[in-house]
Amino acid sequence: MNRRTLLTGLAAVATLPAGAFAQAPIDPENLLYIDLKQGRVEIQMFPDLAPKHVERVKILARKGFYNNTPFHRVIESFMAQGGDPTGTGLHGSDLPDLPAEFTNKRHFLRGTVGAARTALPNTANSQFFIMFAPGVSLDGQYTIWGQVVKGMEFVDAIKRGEGSSLKDPDRIVKMQVAADVK
Repeated sequence: MNRRTLLTGLAAVATLPAGAFAQAPIDPENLLYIDLKQGRVEIQMFPDLAPKHVERVKILARKGFYNNTPFHRVIESFMAQGGDPTGTGLHGSDLPDLPAEFTNKRHFLRGTVGAARTALPNTANSQFFIMFAPGVSLDGQYTIWGQVVKGMEFVDAIKRGEGSSLKDPDRIVKMQVAADVK
């Protein structure tokens, strides 16, 4: 295949409407709904890459832990972080911290969901972050447990700021595993 044929083919693919390629349905047990005031975000979870982190998110979502928790650290062109019920970024659930499940199979791209932690690798608990843009410097340093598959425009609309600069932060209205939604 010559370069002209390849470019013509790529141009044709680029003109297809969004959703033109069929995607296999996501197992509802591995699909997470995060309802924000702006709308619903759908996250495909990766139990094959981060089984302990996915299980933790499911346990906490099913307990209602994330409901009404704020996005306490939202940095333009970087990420939105939540999962601390105190909104300080210093706390998590009462469950033990998790060991790192770093992988080179996926990269931190727009919409990637990772486990927040302290400077020590085995300290992830309940906090997570959603990337606004690629962050290759995070690859191999933080656990990737999911990817936004729908509703990224609602993540983009989360109010920016952190610490004392973030007055009245946006909150998770409700977070649930799709398999539990009737």
